[in-house]
Amino acid sequence: MDPSSPYLERASRLPGAVVWTKQAPGRTDAGRTGADAGRTGDAMAGAVLPDGCMDLLWTEGRLLVAGPDTHAFRPGPGLRGPWVGVRFRPGAAPALLGVRAHELRDRRVELADLRPAAEVRHLTERVDAAPDPAAALEALALRLAAEAPPEDPLIRAVAASLAAGRSVAATAGTVGLGARQLHRRSLTAFGYGPKTLARILRMQRALALARDGVPLAETAARAGYADQAHLARDVRELTGMPVTALLLP
Repeated sequence: MDPSSPYLERASRLPGAVVWTKQAPGRTDAGRTGADAGRTGDAMAGAVLPDGCMDLLWTEGRLLVAGPDTHAFRPGPGLRGPWVGVRFRPGAAPALLGVRAHELRDRRVELADLRPAAEVRHLTERVDAAPDPAAALEALALRLAAEAPPEDPLIRAVAASLAAGRSVAATAGTVGLGARQLHRRSLTAFGYGPKTLARILRMQRALALARDGVPLAETAARAGYADQAHLARDVRELTGMPVTALLLP
């Protein structure tokens, strides 16, 4: 990867997680990197697309948590970065952070709102002082994971089933839950019900195919849309942008 790129990501040592960095807008040097307040970047002014994930975030002097998004998030003037983030796979963060996902839906909150302020102040100072903030933040995520209860295999199975394009009904049957039980468990783990999560993961599958050069009509069919027009409508509703704009370099 080009170290001067404004956005970089790599697999984390924490299973299923990703460590990412993003420079502040207008910064092109290859020095200490950070990240904007979010996950999946795009070409439209740093918007962050919904992906079913939650993130642990750092910028100098602050540790925050990004909740699960239902629409594209656009960082405001106070969230310009540089930033570093650890993006947890869908359903993994609530146990690590001790919070129900739906309580943080479409929000960015200070970690000190979720954990003791003195502890967070010490952790923030440690990451601030680290020569590699990304490695320091990843170490914090690993520590939180080690202290947290084991990840619920049922939640992992739900996320995997929906990510593979299976229906909500089929997913509920696979994990042995009724519709209401699945909805309730999904709110706590993912921040929204299984239908919303399935819709977001379908959009992410489609964008991955299209960015790999698959024509949009074929992308729509392979990702599970009725047709290309359905794909275009869904992407615009979730992101506020046309699908072609999200494919720009």
